[in-house]
Amino acid sequence: MRLSSLIADLDIASPASGLDAIDVTGLSADSRQVGPGTLFAALAGTKADGSRFVADAAAKGAVAVLVAEQADVPAGLAIPVLRTKEPRRALSRLAARFYGRQPETVVAVTGTSGKTSVAEFSRQLFAAAGRKAASLGTIGVVKPDGAVYGSLTTPDPVTLHATLASLASEGITHLAFEASSHGLDQYRLDGVRIAAAAFTNLGRDHLDYHPTTEAYFAAKMRLFEDLLPDGAPVIVNLDAPRAADVAEVARRRGLRIVSVGAAGETVRLTNLVRDGFVQRLTLVHDGKIYDIRLPLIGTYQVANALVAVGLALAVGEDASVVIPALETLTGVKGRLEIIGEKNGALAVVDYAHKPEALEAALDGVRPFVSGKLISVFGCGGDRDRGKRPIMGAISAARADVTIVTDDNPRTENPAAIRAEILAGAKGAREIGDRAEAIRAAVGMMQPGDVVVVAGKGHETGQIVGQTVVPFSDHECLRDALSRP
Repeated sequence: MRLSSLIADLDIASPASGLDAIDVTGLSADSRQVGPGTLFAALAGTKADGSRFVADAAAKGAVAVLVAEQADVPAGLAIPVLRTKEPRRALSRLAARFYGRQPETVVAVTGTSGKTSVAEFSRQLFAAAGRKAASLGTIGVVKPDGAVYGSLTTPDPVTLHATLASLASEGITHLAFEASSHGLDQYRLDGVRIAAAAFTNLGRDHLDYHPTTEAYFAAKMRLFEDLLPDGAPVIVNLDAPRAADVAEVARRRGLRIVSVGAAGETVRLTNLVRDGFVQRLTLVHDGKIYDIRLPLIGTYQVANALVAVGLALAVGEDASVVIPALETLTGVKGRLEIIGEKNGALAVVDYAHKPEALEAALDGVRPFVSGKLISVFGCGGDRDRGKRPIMGAISAARADVTIVTDDNPRTENPAAIRAEILAGAKGAREIGDRAEAIRAAVGMMQPGDVVVVAGKGHETGQIVGQTVVPFSDHECLRDALSRP
């Protein structure tokens, strides 16, 4: 694509002439990936400033460089220097233009917990309606055949738009994706043509990146304030924390509100009862009553499923198809996933690694407990330290037995992390080795008990120092369950 066409009508200052003769064959914000024909985006990061690598990129064949308005670049560069107030946003818009194609209907979901499940449930509901659909998020790209690729919640904009173009070329017409606070704050989603967006809930998370919870919330609100087109639908679970604030943002912009939940108006939950390892829902939509058998455990999965229904309805799917399709949903790996039973007790893995998520997971399985609820969890190193005693207190209050263990200690002292958790978890047991902790929990299992191993979910590695050590809660729990 000619450079002049690539930057046309964007807020980018460039040399007045010569751009028509420059052919851009690729985009990159990583100088190590630059080759002949690449436009190099020199972004300022937390560890390095991309402007330091401009000369290197030029030497490797970059045909232009994108920098911030005030960035210092080497004198005498033989390639055009493109300056803009916000280079991250500009890169996303350039990527959208460069790759061009996107699935016809793209929906997004943000919030603290539930994004992965909502995106994947939406994919399944679109498929039930006969659409060729995919989802994109923490577990990767899930295609219509169920195959999973990759693992970033919100990829960098070049990867994201290349992925969107690839999906469209494969005939994918519907895509549901997770919009993380990092991705929104760093403008990675700018340029995505979003038809509808949803909010699940807000809790404490990523305070190692965002200075306050309000800053974290504000980052998520970019999805509704800046990225949704005028008049687009916003799906809100009105039972969730901060839902009213999201609805107010939507009203200020004149966006259409689609509300779900017990307090919802579009899809109202009027009754919920447990039936073995499934849940029976009574839903009301447009005056019609639906009795649904949802094959998932945990009340928070009910909320996630309803948000997914809201997204499907918001983009025009038939309620008489979508709502009954809830009975066919398959849960996401590592989200209140039943791993097995032993001695009449149940063992579950959940991805909960933040306070509200742990609370929701424990509360979600409590109706299935007639004996003891046993919680096994830890907290990651080099992340928000403030949540550690909070999560300890949540487990101590909601579980009958708490075992505090390690979970991605990274470069911190694992014992110090556990001590901070234990400060809020009076009476908890401490077993640093995660495999040993899981085996100890299984060893306690008696009829009517439920063991919840929380924190890692679908992950297959434990980060110790700078090394990722192979480790799977699923495999460890299955092994423990198989022992006499």
